[in-house]
Amino acid sequence: MENILTPLIEQRADPHIYRHTDGYYYFVASVPEYDRIELRRAKTIAGLADAEKVNVWYKPDTGPYSELIWAPELHFNDGAWYVYFAAAPSREIKYKLFQHRMYAISTAAANPLEGEWEFKGQIDTGIDTFCLDATTFTHKGQLYYVWAQKDNAIEGNSNIYIAPMKTPWQLGGAPVMLSKPEFDWEIRGFWVNEGPSILKKNGKIFLSYSASATDENYAMGLLWADENADVMDPASWTKSKEPVLQTCFDHKVYGPGHNSFTVGDDGETVMLVYHARTYTEIIGDPLWNPDRHTYVKPLKWDEQGMPVFGKPSIA
Repeated sequence: MENILTPLIEQRADPHIYRHTDGYYYFVASVPEYDRIELRRAKTIAGLADAEKVNVWYKPDTGPYSELIWAPELHFNDGAWYVYFAAAPSREIKYKLFQHRMYAISTAAANPLEGEWEFKGQIDTGIDTFCLDATTFTHKGQLYYVWAQKDNAIEGNSNIYIAPMKTPWQLGGAPVMLSKPEFDWEIRGFWVNEGPSILKKNGKIFLSYSASATDENYAMGLLWADENADVMDPASWTKSKEPVLQTCFDHKVYGPGHNSFTVGDDGETVMLVYHARTYTEIIGDPLWNPDRHTYVKPLKWDEQGMPVFGKPSIA
């Protein structure tokens, strides 16, 4: 059992680590209370564990974004910091879903932990349904938005979409669906594709995502496209028929998912950041169980330049 990783940070789900040009790693994740956006930074990945936690934004008491602050991500776009997150008007479930929509806050401060944050409003996709888990990436000078959203005409909770951005808080084109729940490992408990994250390497653009219910069934999938292909064309993307990361019963790490990618302290190694549980006997709704912990491990690569995710617990 000597290869089992301990969590980098306990009770932080949907983890996102970003290494900025200032040499700092920045960390943001869902907090168990789902009531705020908390940032921390450190010079090393390991240093994030004990870094000062700064609450940069709190949810209002009432209104459309006053409950269940989920899956924040910190990005530096067009010279300013943005946190993209999802929030709901209440904890009420309608049509079998929460009522989340996506929002952004921004600061122009050099250090986002010290900045004055401005609420930029809702990021409107043109589809008025449950949506969450936004990420952004720049490719060939164009900023893109990737997220998960419900289509009332498609079975399940959410599919993965992409759209170009006009500004870091406004879309500049219609959404295109890249993936929907279809394989058996994507529809366990719930039909879900969510939590997209982008990695560019080896001449390809990789899009990881998470599927199924958020218990031990949670698993990660992968799409990829050639870097010279049209990323807005669904035909450019290939989807793995098998999960790339899933529960490891041998090492008692359950439901790995909602990942991000960062670079190691050496400036080169791609690091996989994800959350997982260490037990399956969840009492009550898994949503309110705080024990999804942040893990980090290096990715490996095969001879074709494809990522090898391995098992969640082994570095």
